[in-house]
Amino acid sequence: MERVLQEERATPLQEARILGVRVHRVGMDETLECIEGLIRRAEPSLVITADANAVLIAQEDAEFRALLECAALVTPDGFGLLWAGRRLRQPFPERVSGVDLVEHLTRLSHEKGYRLYLLGAAPGVAERAAQNLLACYPNAQIVGVQHGYFTPADEPAIVAQIAAARPDVLLVGMGMPRQEKWAWRHRHRLGAPVMIGVGGSFDVYGGVVKRAPKWLQRVGGEWLWRLMQDPRKIKKVRNLPRFAWRVLRARG
Repeated sequence: MERVLQEERATPLQEARILGVRVHRVGMDETLECIEGLIRRAEPSLVITADANAVLIAQEDAEFRALLECAALVTPDGFGLLWAGRRLRQPFPERVSGVDLVEHLTRLSHEKGYRLYLLGAAPGVAERAAQNLLACYPNAQIVGVQHGYFTPADEPAIVAQIAAARPDVLLVGMGMPRQEKWAWRHRHRLGAPVMIGVGGSFDVYGGVVKRAPKWLQRVGGEWLWRLMQDPRKIKKVRNLPRFAWRVLRARG
């Protein structure tokens, strides 16, 4: 998958290895360029926005680690990963998060007509997210929404519904690694050229969660803001010292 993508580009994507996990050393502009290339290819491709927690999950989940290896693109998401890149002398140019990708792809849809489908979050949230995104980008082509609280028995109908909408990009907000595994398992029936796990992004655009101020994002404090907004994220925060310790040991 990645070989074909790189053949289309003038220069290959640079990679870092964070605790053995492959993450591409890309910024937002290069990420969007790659996604547009994947849309043109029109073959099922997975994009993963990987943070420190994703790297830790990959240490224990062989299926998810394999997805990180075969994904067309793995972007650096989160202050922890950027810090690790610097410590391991494999720096990333900037953070490329799922929540930022959602807005940028909606803008590209507004400008170029790419078809987007929003799958995930609690009932009603993806609908509100779509409405709020369309308020900013009225010509965006959001061709469908579906909440993520469905049963295995519902899956065939949901997959058929997505396929019928013919999205160029399927944005899946069902939490990592469920969202990536689900999209990859159904990739051939879904028919979407690009599938991206975006975590809790729909909660942000749907008004359930307020995003941290820009200054706090810039200094890497968004994780604390999100914890204050949603104490259920304490498990992810507790993982940060474990991640940092492993990175420090890896460098030594």
